[in-house]
Amino acid sequence: MKHRSLISSILLFVITLSLTVACTNPAVYIKTTSEDEIASSAGVDAVRLGFSAWPGWFPWQVAKEKGIFKDQRVPVDLKWFDGYLESISTLTAGQIDANSQTLGDTVSSVVGGADQVVVLVNDNSTGNDKVIVREGINSVQDLKGKKVAAEEGTVDHFLLLLGLKQAGMSPKDIQFVPLETGKAASAFVGGQVDAVAVFAPFTTQALKRPGSKELFSSKDFPGSISDHLVFNRKYIEENPEKVQALVDSWFATLETIQKNPERATEIMARRAGVSVAEYQQYADGTKLFTIDENLKAFVPGNDMTSLHYAAEKLGEFLVEVGLAQNEPDTSKLFDDRFVKAYAEKYKS
Repeated sequence: MKHRSLISSILLFVITLSLTVACTNPAVYIKTTSEDEIASSAGVDAVRLGFSAWPGWFPWQVAKEKGIFKDQRVPVDLKWFDGYLESISTLTAGQIDANSQTLGDTVSSVVGGADQVVVLVNDNSTGNDKVIVREGINSVQDLKGKKVAAEEGTVDHFLLLLGLKQAGMSPKDIQFVPLETGKAASAFVGGQVDAVAVFAPFTTQALKRPGSKELFSSKDFPGSISDHLVFNRKYIEENPEKVQALVDSWFATLETIQKNPERATEIMARRAGVSVAEYQQYADGTKLFTIDENLKAFVPGNDMTSLHYAAEKLGEFLVEVGLAQNEPDTSKLFDDRFVKAYAEKYKS
């Protein structure tokens, strides 16, 4: 599903950068589709919201099909991207107003000159990003000299590097094969590579190779991968009421999912292109954030549970790997007024 186009140097950053924090998931060199036609019934004043394959973002499909945007009185042109990185470049180009993307990719966009703002935490990955290996590979050290595929510049490439680093290894210890996420999973199933780093639902595809198994996942690196609703700043300044309505729609959607999980799962599984049974396997691999968890995440802190801290560490990492001369200014990257307003309206 997920994860996660920018300048090639920035892409390379995201890969490794995520060694420190959040990022999340996605396919890039694939044709983009749109859930609604550009001049859809949503109207010309609709919020153009992008999302792609990731369990933490499929609830947007529920919001659309259950009429939640309409209930919140916000017209939304929900745009599906087969390629996650394409959704990022589309937001950067101003061709959509908001996108579902990881913290790491958002910080790298800021480094590239984008003026973007995180207004909501959708989720944290807690196992739905995996490094899957063939039979006979039982440790990270066993990856030495092996062919390992991942989509370069995505959260899963990051996860791979993070695992290597923890094991005292470097990217030079493996034969890295850069492939779009779906193609990476197919190459693994076809026996062309020894291991693959992918996100759900491509994990389901990869695990169909006989004898394959999970080597490690985002569950082993808690808090390292976070996913968000991100807007271009200009849109927020000109349309704060629509931003608020979209944030309200998200929490209303989570309530809908909780009240009728069977129907919601059917909708999300269909959007993911997997069976309901397969989709249910993703339940523990993505932690959807409640309003309380959102409020806490926006508070400055000294560990990775704080978005401010995580963004600072990402900036430091960019400088460390030579992809930025100076640490990016992330002081204005987060805007918690919308989640605070929701809390005041609905939690009293």
